[in-house]
Amino acid sequence: MTETGIDPNRVRRVRRIIIAYPFALIAAAVLLNWLLGIMPAVPALPSKSLLIALTLSAVMLLANHVWLMTSTELTRLKFGLQATPEEWTKAGKLETDADPIGVREVKRHHDAHSNASENTLYFAVLAPAMMLISPTESLAFIWMIGFAVGRLGHAYSYLSGKDGLRGIFMSVSLVSLFGMASYLALSLVL
Repeated sequence: MTETGIDPNRVRRVRRIIIAYPFALIAAAVLLNWLLGIMPAVPALPSKSLLIALTLSAVMLLANHVWLMTSTELTRLKFGLQATPEEWTKAGKLETDADPIGVREVKRHHDAHSNASENTLYFAVLAPAMMLISPTESLAFIWMIGFAVGRLGHAYSYLSGKDGLRGIFMSVSLVSLFGMASYLALSLVL
């Protein structure tokens, strides 16, 4: 142990895990793509089943957004917190008087919302591109629905403070993104 109470051996071990983590998820996504079959990219309008998969995932992602937005406002209300300096002034309160637990909980909600938005950006690029190359429909369905389920689970576990579960759902959404990206790349070279 060092003076700061950090075990250098643990730091090295965790560092290796952090570095290997995305590569392991990419490998899992590529393996699943190979097992279920990658078709050469053939530009075409998407099939009805692909539109259903995209629509279902979009509805789930919209529900996730509404849930995060609403729970943020309810947390703000619970702790008497305001969203803007103008609201603080109008309420006759100072930000410095805010309950620190409430501030922490609103920050948790903001962080969950930011994380969802950051990840959904990549989905919004990859999913439509994948739909336009006539992919293996089962894989497209797995990756699109898997991403949305992963994001819903991530939001739930983030807001409820369940770190282990949050990591699992983060992995589900990331492997889905890696699955779409690797499918696109591999279908172009077949």
